[in-house]
Amino acid sequence: QAQDEIILANAYFLPGLRFRRSIMEAAARGVRIIILLQGRVEYALQHYATQALYGALLDGGVRIFEYHRSFLHAKVAVVDGVWATVGSSNIDPFSLLLAREANIAISDPGFAAELRASLEAAMQAGARELRREDWQRKPWLSRLASWLAYGLVRLMIGVAGYGGRH
Repeated sequence: QAQDEIILANAYFLPGLRFRRSIMEAAARGVRIIILLQGRVEYALQHYATQALYGALLDGGVRIFEYHRSFLHAKVAVVDGVWATVGSSNIDPFSLLLAREANIAISDPGFAAELRASLEAAMQAGARELRREDWQRKPWLSRLASWLAYGLVRLMIGVAGYGGRH
């Protein structure tokens, strides 16, 4: 239901189909969507699986920034400068299904503005925007490896009994 802007920061971004569709629909409505993701490899499978979604997100108008200054463990979002969430849950099935993670939601323009400013500062100080052209120039073997990692993650999720539609 965002009207203007969604800024989301997560180490790993492997949302289910409904979540991805919601983001793409918001972008199609003209909502500015920025996703700040971990640029360093800490957990290779999740890192490369996340990258498998880059092409579709970039094609849909989502801006992606990768944070390289250090490991990114933020799990936050700001929507329309009013609503925010902070917690321990990545947007991936491992956090949502297998781990004991939690987030809180805050509807407060002051808090949301502070969090947004913090995210902007982090992006300016330690992140690089990945543009559509950059992603398309990546070697096909690298992109294939990302899709293989994504397939393995989805297989593991299926074995664990999670359908991924959430």
